[in-house]
Amino acid sequence: METIRLREEYIKLGQALKAAGLVDSGVEAKQVILNGQVTVNGQTELQRGKKLYDGDIVSFDGNEIRIIK
Repeated sequence: METIRLREEYIKLGQALKAAGLVDSGVEAKQVILNGQVTVNGQTELQRGKKLYDGDIVSFDGNEIRIIK
């Protein structure tokens, strides 16, 4: 499981996918999110700008990202 340490209070979903290296660009992040391929805490998420906070877990394409403070 990949971890992303927060520098601010939150990170947006599209930014988190890019930071973890799961997508190459914001455009790609937008596509996979809008296609329903990404879950946040087990729920399908369709908003690229979804704010992720400490403890959130993102899943995409068999990979998981844990957000930590």
